[in-house]
Amino acid sequence: MKQRFTLRKIVYIGVLAALVCVVTFFRFPLLGSKVHFANAMCLLSGLLLGPIPGGLAAGFGSALYDALFGGYGMLDCAVTFVTKFLMAWVCAKIAFAGDKDAKRPLWNIAASVIGALTYVGLYMCKTFVFQKFIYGYPAETVFATMLAKLPASLINAVAAMIAAPILYTALRSALETAGILKTMRE
Repeated sequence: MKQRFTLRKIVYIGVLAALVCVVTFFRFPLLGSKVHFANAMCLLSGLLLGPIPGGLAAGFGSALYDALFGGYGMLDCAVTFVTKFLMAWVCAKIAFAGDKDAKRPLWNIAASVIGALTYVGLYMCKTFVFQKFIYGYPAETVFATMLAKLPASLINAVAAMIAAPILYTALRSALETAGILKTMRE
């Protein structure tokens, strides 16, 4: 299936990217990191739009937050874009497997779980690479940093695993009734 990017699809990607960015503001510190529902919005983007458009919404929204409000450099923003894109892409690839258009609730839950865990793995890899090879910290410091970040990352993942399928189920019927869901995926 060839991916087309109509003006309408670009608008949907932009709206979901904006939601991802805005939801990232609502966070609270926990166990040396920050807990938020941005990951749930990234997974929801994949469930609503499909792999590529959903990945773009997740990646752009998260990278936009990092660039404008997070105080991160270009390399960090690029890594954020790639990791969040892949989280939504993996989720959508599973949810849309077999041309089912994310209509199977159990597959959507599995897709959300695997997508969220994909991000945790990628985030831990990013932490390792940055700490070890960019900042040059010793191995003990690198692993201590990773261990400190893992609990909040897993809490974010669990929150996303729970929230994304619930939000998707709640939105799906309303979007289908209004005829919007079909246009989001055309």
